[in-house]
Amino acid sequence: MSEPTAPLPNALDRLRPLGFSQAGTVHLNLTPAELVERALCHGEGHLTDTGALMCDTGKFTGRSPKDRFVVKDENTADSVWWGDINIAFDPAKFDQLHEKMLAYLADKELYVREAYAGANPDYRLKLRVVNELAWHNLFCYNMFIRPEEGADTSWTPDFSIICAPGFEADPEVDGTRQPNFAIINFIKKMILIGGTGYAGEMKKGIFGVLNYLLPHEHNTLSMHCSANKGKDGDTAIFFGLSGTGKTTLSADPNRGLIGDDEHGWTPDAGIFNFEGGCYAKVIDLSAKKEPEIWNAIKFGAIVENTRFVPGTHTVDYANKSVTENTRTAYPLNFIPNAVEPSVADAPKNIFFLTADAFGVIPPISKLDKSHAMYHFMSGYTAKVAGTEMGVTEPQTTFSACFGAVFLPLHPTKYAEMLGHKMDENPDVNVWLINTGWTGGAYGTGHRMKLDHTRAMITAALEGKLNEVKFQAHPIFGVQVPKAVPGVPAEILDPRNTWADKDAYDQTASELADKFVANFKKYADFANEEILAGAPKVAVEA
Repeated sequence: MSEPTAPLPNALDRLRPLGFSQAGTVHLNLTPAELVERALCHGEGHLTDTGALMCDTGKFTGRSPKDRFVVKDENTADSVWWGDINIAFDPAKFDQLHEKMLAYLADKELYVREAYAGANPDYRLKLRVVNELAWHNLFCYNMFIRPEEGADTSWTPDFSIICAPGFEADPEVDGTRQPNFAIINFIKKMILIGGTGYAGEMKKGIFGVLNYLLPHEHNTLSMHCSANKGKDGDTAIFFGLSGTGKTTLSADPNRGLIGDDEHGWTPDAGIFNFEGGCYAKVIDLSAKKEPEIWNAIKFGAIVENTRFVPGTHTVDYANKSVTENTRTAYPLNFIPNAVEPSVADAPKNIFFLTADAFGVIPPISKLDKSHAMYHFMSGYTAKVAGTEMGVTEPQTTFSACFGAVFLPLHPTKYAEMLGHKMDENPDVNVWLINTGWTGGAYGTGHRMKLDHTRAMITAALEGKLNEVKFQAHPIFGVQVPKAVPGVPAEILDPRNTWADKDAYDQTASELADKFVANFKKYADFANEEILAGAPKVAVEA
C-alpha cells in the first residue's frame, strides 16, 4: 500500500474552533484513493470487482428519525415546527455531549473534509466535517460539493459536522432517547452525530439545515426533489416518496441531470442542487433498468450494506439479507449527462409523483395553484403488500412537501412559497402523476405501464398538452387531459378503467376522506387558497 499524504501541520488548527485541543493524526482533505487505502487498512470495507468500496453501516441501515433533535434556543424557539419530527433538545445537554465527544476523539485518527453545500455561490454553505471513519469522509467527498483544486478552504465554516459512530450517549445523563443521536444546533452552527454508522445522517442533517436557513433567511424554497433540464434549457423537477419512480423518471438520457434529491429555488436565479453527488438505492439494480447508476459504481464510489455473490467480489444487488435500503454514493460527474455546475433556470414543469395503490388518482392531471399547494402539503403515496413487515393491503402514506421528516419549519411555509413561485412564474405547469395502479386497486387492477408514464411526462415536457382539452375530476378537482400522444385515451380517466364503476366511486370517496383526515393537523395554519385544493368528499355518483 502506498503511503498516504502526510497530515498537514495546520490540520488541528482547523479543528480548534470546533472545540478540539488535541487529536491523534488529523488527515485534511485526503483524495478518494487515499481514503480508500485508509479504509481498507483499517478494515472498514472491501473492494468490489468494479473498484467501488463496499462498507457496512452497522446496527443502523437507515436514518433514525426519532433520534434526530434540534437545539431549542432563542433563535429556534418560535420558528421551528416542534413535535415528533423536530424534537427539542436542551442547549446545556448539547454542550455536555459535545465535550464528551471531544474527549472520545482526543486520541483518534480523524479525517477532515472541507466542502460546500449548494451549487449557487450566493446561497451555499461552507462546510467542515470531522469523521472517525475514512469511508465516511469519502462519502462526504462524494456527496458534498468539492472545492476547485487549489482553493483556499481555511475558512470559518458556515456549518460543521462531528460524526463519531463509535461514541454512544448515555440517555439518562445526556438527554437522548437512545445511545445514537443526530443533533442540529443553529447557534453553534454544528451537527453532532454519534452511535450510528449510517452515512446518510450527515447529508440529511445538512439538508435539514438548508431547509431552515434558505426559506427563513433567504426567501428561497428548499425542495426534496430531483431535477433535470432539456437541450433547450427547460428545467423540470420531480417530487415523490420512495417507490414512486422519482429517480427512474428523472434519469432521462435526453435530458441533463441537475441532481437527484435536494434543490433550492431562489427568488431570482432559478434552481440549484445542494449536493455534489447521488445517493441512490441499489436493491435489485441492473444494467438494463438503470444503466447510469450501474456504470457509476466504480472506483471512488461506495456501496452500503450490500453482499457479494459467494466466492466472488461481484455485488449481488438482489441480496436483501442486511436491508432493503442498500445504497450507493458517487460524485455527480460519474453520470455522463450530469449538469455541472448544478444550476438551472426556474422550472417550466413540476411533477408530483404518487404510486396510488387504490387505483383512484388519474395517471396524469394538471394542478392549479390551490391544488398544487394542497397536494404539495399532502405528499401522498400508498404502500402495498410486501413493502414493509405487516403491510397486507394498501396503506395511505402522507409526508408533507414529499419530505416531512426534513422540514424544520411548518409545512405551510413551504407550500405558500410554492404558491408564490407559481405567481412569479406564470408559465410553470404542475402535474400530478400516478405511477401506481389502474383498472382497480392493488390486487384487482395492475401497475401503470412505465412506457405510458414516460409518454405522459414527455408530452408535458414538450408542450404537447398545451392545446388539449381537460375535464375536472369530480372528487379531487384536478384537471384530467382527454388525450395524450402515445397513450390510450381510455386509461386517462381512471373511472373508465374499472369494471365496477360504483366500486370506483366508493373507493375514490374513501381516499378523499383520508386526504381530508390527514390535512386536519394543518388546517388551522393553512390559508383559504390552500384549503380550496381539498377534494370534495360528498359526491353523488
